[in-house]
Amino acid sequence: MQTGKFSEKHAPQAQIDPAIRAMVEQRATDGKIPCAVAFAIAAELDVSPSAVGATVDLINFRLTKCQLGLFGYGPRKKIVQPKEPDDPQRAAITAAAADQQMDCSAAWTLAKQLNMPKLSISNACEALGIKIRHCQIGAF
Repeated sequence: MQTGKFSEKHAPQAQIDPAIRAMVEQRATDGKIPCAVAFAIAAELDVSPSAVGATVDLINFRLTKCQLGLFGYGPRKKIVQPKEPDDPQRAAITAAAADQQMDCSAAWTLAKQLNMPKLSISNACEALGIKIRHCQIGAF
């Protein structure tokens, strides 16, 4: 089921990986694939998450349910809500951010280091005015 024109953000010569496509089509529901499933596919096939994301785009499926809460949650789109972190968390988050920005991969690393859910990192970034960029699966 095609749900968008996501393939248009890729070069015309971009190729679909048949193994990734097969797994995405097998695990998608109504042309949608959650972020966590995209990462699981990447791990199972030993490919980068961005390769899975590109394949999802090229077959015009939709990426949903960002593990950081930034996209793919129905009409509201995102579920991230500002929540002030405690002082040690604030220090670690602001140290990891450059120019009020943090890469998605850095947010994941920080969540692991601080033993916090990924969504909690996003909520803290939202409260601190830090923008998360460079989605690992290419959604943003």
